[in-house]
Formats: sequence, structure tokens, C-alpha cells
Amino acid sequence: MAENQNPDQSTGSKPKRRRFRDLTPAEQDELRGRMRHSAAHVLAEATLTLFPEAKLTIGPPTKDGFYYDFDVPRPFAPADLERIESLMRESIKANRKFVERDVERDAARELVADNPYKLEIIDGIPEDERITFCSHGDFDDLCRGGHVESTGEIRAFRLLTSAGAYWRGSEANPMLQRIYGTAWESEKALREYLRRQEEAAKRDHRRLGREMDLFFFDPIAPDNPFFLPKGAFVYNTLVDYVRDLYVRYGYQEVITPQMFKTDLFKTSGHYDNYLEHMYMLNVDEQEYGVKPMNCPSHAVIYSRRLHSYRDLPVRYADFGRLHRYELSGVTQGLTRVRSFAQDDAHIFCREDQIAAEVNSFIDMLAESYAVFGFEETRYALSLRPDKRVGSDEQWDKAESALTAVLEERGLQYEELAGEGAFYGPKIDMFVPDALGREWQLGTVQVDFNQPQRFDLEYVTSKGDRDRPVMIHRAMLGSLERFLGVLIEHLGGSFPVWLAPVQAVIVPIAERHAEYAYSVRAQLTGAGIRVVADDSNDRMNAKIRRAQLQKTPYTLVVGDRETESGTVSVRTRYGENLGATPIGEFTAMALDEARSKAPLKPRAAWQRGARQVDTGTARR
Repeated sequence: MAENQNPDQSTGSKPKRRRFRDLTPAEQDELRGRMRHSAAHVLAEATLTLFPEAKLTIGPPTKDGFYYDFDVPRPFAPADLERIESLMRESIKANRKFVERDVERDAARELVADNPYKLEIIDGIPEDERITFCSHGDFDDLCRGGHVESTGEIRAFRLLTSAGAYWRGSEANPMLQRIYGTAWESEKALREYLRRQEEAAKRDHRRLGREMDLFFFDPIAPDNPFFLPKGAFVYNTLVDYVRDLYVRYGYQEVITPQMFKTDLFKTSGHYDNYLEHMYMLNVDEQEYGVKPMNCPSHAVIYSRRLHSYRDLPVRYADFGRLHRYELSGVTQGLTRVRSFAQDDAHIFCREDQIAAEVNSFIDMLAESYAVFGFEETRYALSLRPDKRVGSDEQWDKAESALTAVLEERGLQYEELAGEGAFYGPKIDMFVPDALGREWQLGTVQVDFNQPQRFDLEYVTSKGDRDRPVMIHRAMLGSLERFLGVLIEHLGGSFPVWLAPVQAVIVPIAERHAEYAYSVRAQLTGAGIRVVADDSNDRMNAKIRRAQLQKTPYTLVVGDRETESGTVSVRTRYGENLGATPIGEFTAMALDEARSKAPLKPRAAWQRGARQVDTGTARR
């Protein structure tokens, strides 16, 4: 036997294995998934070796890695992860073969008799489904399958961190300890992923939100952000930008109540289909619900008078606050909160107007995404779910209408069976950020059901009555979530028009403060948002502070600038533009703000991020 031959492998001839780079993107994703699933098993094996008392629970692959949840007496320490990782490397070096096998239900229960978590999993498997276990070496685990051939095919991995996690994600269940890891097809791909993660940590919107004085969270209002003056400015400027689009695209803004008697939500279907996500109140011995969505209240506005076919389409926009109950384990900074506002709108139109309205929305969406530097939008068509309202005929028409728009525009899209809203199918829009991570932002949904449930009508050209179609749409989506995504996409470096402070004036010495104040007055009068840093810190410290705050421009003033009526201009990226007349700087800054020129991700980082395809960030 040759020294490098795996004793578990047959000596017969095999087809030559294709190189990873020769696989299709789908094949690469599939292989990475199997590799990461296998790595989770090796993680469980190593952990059980060091902690024999541990109870194994679940260990799935994720988009970029894997994790395994353990019931152990204490949280894992960094030193534990180092020892576990060392044992994993030994198992991988041993190149142990993965062997999957079917096990009868009673025998399966016997194998995990001392593990209540595995017993619960087995009890949840339908009677007509097979139960499988997978082993490598002496380690054996309940598993649905999907592995590489042997541990040696886990080419490159790293354990990342550990954290607490509730069993089944419910606070009513025991707290477990989760170990996160990542696995890739090569050391080069692993290094690139870790480089992206390091950059992502620098761009984390929660950290930048604190450092830039944008927002914070407090236990007094769990998972609800407090926006500070700078953050409130950015938030309101986003709203103003959308409002300007609404004027050009023919929307009318409305304001609707925060809570309603539950009769409204029973009519809309939310009471039966969305109650678990709603906050309920008892007022005057009557049940009320805090609104999680604007659509029912917009139906009420439409129904207050009879419309003619000439009135349609009617487009109602609403920035009202929405409240949805999210489990504390799934909330995350601004990207998933319990109270938020959307750039939310609902269009009431005739059936023959659906295509034009959806096309108009996609045009508006593309315009806005370009302004924020988002490119390569991906589209997904979500079709009828099992739990839904309305007839199959209505769903057929709604799905056909959205499909026709995508096809006629020549847009590539993915069909997602069962992922539609309970009231209608939808097109969701996904964009990759500067690090290649994909975010779902916009959505447009065609709804034949709400108009029927609310008995909405319009008078046709023949004098008859017909029902309008209701189109639900959001462009940026939750403004809180969009702001979190935007901060990370731009690394906190807002374009000039969106930056809460556009320039900081730095006097070199105390004697230059008076000139700094006069420059501030001139710039403020011209409409530039500017502050003067007259602290006792040294000049370099002031410049550094302005850069950490991601301020677009730092204006240094000293003897020379005071005498010549200029400012020494530096950008947030460290570029020194030299002494510039105040009027010239004013014109430059105002022109940049008016143009709404988007900031592009830095070219060097963008090139590096594209070297490794994360599987879902790009087609």
C-alpha cells in the first residue's frame, strides 16, 4: 500500500475529482455546505472528548460556516476553543471516513437514551421519514446526512467564538453554549474570509453608532433604539429623500393611528395569521392591537369614499411607527428591532394597471439604490405559502402579474415556493454591500385579498362596481434596518449630503479661534453643517477625532489661513487639498451635497472581497 493512500478508500480506479474552481457556483455552495456540516461533527467529537459530560444538541452548517450547541456546566473559555481546535486538527489529519446509516426508530432512541435533546429531535421526525446517524471513527451522531467523504476533505477551518443560545431559540428552554466556526475549500479562501470578518468588525453599525454618537440602546426599552441628534438627522434626511421621490412618482403621504380595535386585524387576516408577532392591549375592556403593518389602516382610508376608475391608481405613503414582537434572541442592533418605521406605501389600482405600477416602483428603487452605492440587485419571486388567504384564482393572477413584469424587463430572478406573504406573492430585492454580504431591502407585493376582505370598490367606466388591486411596497424597508446596513456598507462614511456634520474647523492655536468662528459663521450661513473644535487638544488629536467621526472635511486654520482668508482642506481619507479660499470650498461642498454623489466602496477592498464568492452574495 502506498504511504499516502487512505486505508478507508478503495484501490480501484476512480474518476478524477474536479478542482473547486471548475465547479459551478451551485456545486461550490453544495460542497461548502457538506464540508461545514462535516466540520460541525468533528467539532462535536472534539468537544465531547474534552467535556465527556456534555450533551450534544444540533450542529448545522450556515452560510459562511457552522456551529454546534452543547449543554455543558459552564460557558466555554477561549482556552477551551484552542484545545478543541487542536483536537479537530488531529481528527482531520487522521482522514476518518464519514459513514451514514439508517436506524430504526426504537434503536435510534436507545442510542441517545441519555440525551433528552436528541430524543426530542427523534420524536419530532414524522413516522414516514427515515432516521439516520453518521459516524466517523468512534464518534456517532444523529444526523440527517450530507457530508464529505472523510474528515481530511475539511481543507481549512477556524473556530471563531462561543456564545449562549437557548434550545430551539426559546427563552423558556435551557441555555446552551454554542461554538461558531468557519470552513473553506482552501487556506487562501479562509484567510480572505477572515479578512472580510475583520473589516466587518470595523464597520459594525453598533460600534460605529456609539463612536459617532448616532444611536444607542438601553435596557429600559429593550431592542428599541434611541437616536441621538446626529443619528436623528441622518434618519430624517433619509425620510426627506424618500419624500422627494414620492412627489415625483405621485404618492400622497398619510398619517394613521398607532393602535386599533382588533376587529381591524380580524378583517385583514392579521389576527389569524400574524398574532404571535403583535403587541396586544386591553383598553376600556376591549382588545386592541398595536399596528405591525400599515396596510389595514390604508384600506380604511381608501374605503371612506367611493372612487372612480379615473381616480386610480391611488398611492398612500406612510412613515408611521410599527411594532412587532421579536424574540430577544433574534434582535440585532438596528437590523432587527421591535419598533421601527418603513418607507411604506400601498397602491390601489385597476388590474390592468398592475404592471405599470410595479414597473414604476422598480424604477424608483433602482434610482434610490444607485444614490446609496448599492449595485447588482438580485430579485426573488416568492410564491404562495401553505398558510394563506384568498382563492387559487386570485393567487394565479397575482403571481402571473409579477412574473410578467420580471420577464418583460429581462431581469434574472429566483422562484421561492411557499415564501409569499399570507395575502399575496411578492418580489423581494437583494443587494450586496461593500463586503459582499447580501441584504434584502425592497419588496413589492400584489394583493387581491385585502380589497375583498375590506369590501373595497371603485366605479368602472361602464358604471359598474369592481374591486381594486392592492399593491404593498417598500423601497428601503425598515428605516432602522436600512440605516444599520448603510452604516456598514459605507463604514460610517456618509456621503456629504447625508453626513450630520459636513466639516470640522480645527484652529491650530487659541489665537486662531476667532477666525475659526468667523469661518463657521460664513459656512453655516451658506447652508453647510459645520462645527469648530476649540478644545484644548493638540491639532493632530483634533484632526484624528474628525477622521474617527468620518467627517467629510477637516478645515485647519492657522496664521497663514487667517491672513489669506483661506482654509487648509483635508478629506476624511487623509488627502490634503491645501489652502483653499472659503468661497471655493463652499461651492465645492455644496455642489457635492446637491449632486447626491454616492460613495463607492474603496476599490482595493472591493477587489479583495470579490476574490471569494460567499455563495449567496453574488449570482
